[in-house]
Amino acid sequence: MQSALFNRQPNDKPYLISGPCSAETEEQVLETCQRLAATGKVQALRAGIWKPRTKPGGFEGVGTKGLPWLKKASELTGLPVAVEVATAKHVEDCLAFGVDIMWVGARTTGNPFSVQEIANVLRGVQVPVLVKNPIHPELELWVGAVERLQKAGLEQVGLIHRGFSSYGNTDFRNAPMWHLPIEMKRRFPDMPLLCDPSHICGRRDTLFGVAQQALNLGFDGNMIESHIDPDNAWSDAKQQITPEVLGQLIEDLVWRHETTDQREFLTALAGFREQINQLDAEIIQLLGRRMGIAEKIGQYKKENDITILQTNRWNEVLERSLRQGASVGLTPEFVEQYLAAVHLESITHQNKVMG
Repeated sequence: MQSALFNRQPNDKPYLISGPCSAETEEQVLETCQRLAATGKVQALRAGIWKPRTKPGGFEGVGTKGLPWLKKASELTGLPVAVEVATAKHVEDCLAFGVDIMWVGARTTGNPFSVQEIANVLRGVQVPVLVKNPIHPELELWVGAVERLQKAGLEQVGLIHRGFSSYGNTDFRNAPMWHLPIEMKRRFPDMPLLCDPSHICGRRDTLFGVAQQALNLGFDGNMIESHIDPDNAWSDAKQQITPEVLGQLIEDLVWRHETTDQREFLTALAGFREQINQLDAEIIQLLGRRMGIAEKIGQYKKENDITILQTNRWNEVLERSLRQGASVGLTPEFVEQYLAAVHLESITHQNKVMG
């Protein structure tokens, strides 16, 4: 079956998958799914069937007995259903009950053995499979999971960005680190990319901002959790919203296109891009000259038996650059990351001089 997510046209509206974090009872699943369908905003339904938790003792899903509930929800609404799979048995059960879309969860993506097990079962089966990013920001694990599924012959493989675990993070349950899904989109330009604001935010009051950011960046849509009684959900209560609230959230999102055929816009955009090209070329030239001076400094240090790293000098450069960056609208985070890269390159050049 060719999923609509993998057959999108340039002007198609963003794709939305929604449903409860966990399937709890048949009544809860059916009511949630029917109310979601009534919004007219949802293209596919979801529910967690197997829910392994970080620590034992919590609700870990109803298991296979929940799959007939989803099948019935699909029959009642006419919408396809999506389920997370983590083992070969999960895949086999989903295939047996006609699940339309499967996704590989973050914990599973980080384990090549588990991904390969899933790929082996799906060999020769054409079913859409979405791959969530791994918990930790390791891009190659995400790439590897995609490639294992592709090598098994799967033609409909997509991506879900659900954020990354980061030390000291307070604004999000999982830090977005938008540059990583953007890099995945660069490597797999024709592959559908969805955002999972529920797991990025961890709370319902910030869902809209993340969902909008995803659309601003050209994502193909969102996966957002919905529950008929969010506060009393058996798992992840704080990040779920009612179907009606979800419908309004989707209505309020601004949908932007990747491009247009309006000549005035395209001409202006081409002009701005040429300016950026010229500035980028100048920056590269300046960086090359900077590294040349760094090499001269390295030679001078070598002749005078001075270490490469000068901590006081580095702190001076960082403080000055942060002030200058703030004066021209650059964020401290960008300035620090940029300078760290430049500093590392300077050290590399000086180290070569040192021999």
